[in-house]
Amino acid sequence: MDRKYEIIVYGATGFTGQICCKYLRDNYKDLVWAMAGRNEEKLAQVKSDFNLECDVVVADGGDLESLRSLASQTKVVLSTAGPFARYGSLLVQACVENGTHYTDITGENHWVKGLIDKHHEEAASKGTRIIPSCGYDSIPSDIGAYFTVSQFNKPVSRVDVYQEALGGASGGTTETMFTMDGLNKEMRDPFVLNPEETISAEQREKSKDGFSIKQVEGIDGWTGMGLMAMANTRVVRRSAALMEQNQKPYGNNFTFGEHGLFSTKRMARLASYGLLMAFLVISTPIKHLVRPFLPKPGEGPSQEQQDNGWFRSTFVAESEDGERKICTMYGSGDPGYKSTAKLVCESALALARSDDLPGGNEYGGVLTSAVGLGEVLIDRLKNAEIEFKVLN
Repeated sequence: MDRKYEIIVYGATGFTGQICCKYLRDNYKDLVWAMAGRNEEKLAQVKSDFNLECDVVVADGGDLESLRSLASQTKVVLSTAGPFARYGSLLVQACVENGTHYTDITGENHWVKGLIDKHHEEAASKGTRIIPSCGYDSIPSDIGAYFTVSQFNKPVSRVDVYQEALGGASGGTTETMFTMDGLNKEMRDPFVLNPEETISAEQREKSKDGFSIKQVEGIDGWTGMGLMAMANTRVVRRSAALMEQNQKPYGNNFTFGEHGLFSTKRMARLASYGLLMAFLVISTPIKHLVRPFLPKPGEGPSQEQQDNGWFRSTFVAESEDGERKICTMYGSGDPGYKSTAKLVCESALALARSDDLPGGNEYGGVLTSAVGLGEVLIDRLKNAEIEFKVLN
């Protein structure tokens, strides 16, 4: 693909977009890239403030022609401009039309479902990889599950991930949450992203949302509700279904679950019921009463908070013949921002620079990180100081 740029970062003036720009500046001096958004003045200010050696491209998320022009100039679009259901649809359309690979940091599965319905077949026919959810939502769950399954040379029946993290929230994340219909029917469907006719009765029975507060053999702590389980589980289930269709199946009737992990039983209870109340609030008009007290767009964790944050994902897997393995994925830096920037930038770089992506050069569609990037991304993340370990 002969294009002017390797990557264009769209949404570069937003909180996470700026962190992505700094990550590329600090780690990839040879990268040919551009920063993009709708406000030329703000783009120029960010470029100056961070001493970025890149071009500026102006394009409005509501102007399809400007987005087509943007997409035609680059191998990959990396978007941080959310809420994606509000600002992302035309950009993805422009990428598919131009055969431009795409990645982002969305956790909005109802929107991703729309992308699958509208664009999967055309993207597949062109060998164009559209890979949403390449930030903390949902790479640790998705790539971590893929890594764990790959430790077996036989079919795996079940993987559960137990998530721990220290981090803050930005106004952009808050805005996204308040544009989502918290518990609508589509979001409650455990297989909303799966291709049709890829779900067995056994999988449906073992994939119901919910949480329990208990201890798990081989792991320190108590389980509870997972903050982003409703987003991440759907992505991993799509990966498993696409693997079965196109690559190496995880296992017959493979199932996946996600949970929070807390130091004490009391913390597990407090966090779980607090999260449950928060989900109920954002699904009712009460959300408008609490919105003024939360971060505004453009606000987010301090640099110190970003530096001190971390995430750890612990995976417990069992093969069909009963063998059990525990694996972990660990990253330093605030998971929602500093780590997310690393994860999505390395995803974009894998798309821009790798000739050995899973499925071959002609493979495309609306994919996941596991299916569309696989081992290539794991190697890049290891080089970027994300740790993958097999504990037993």
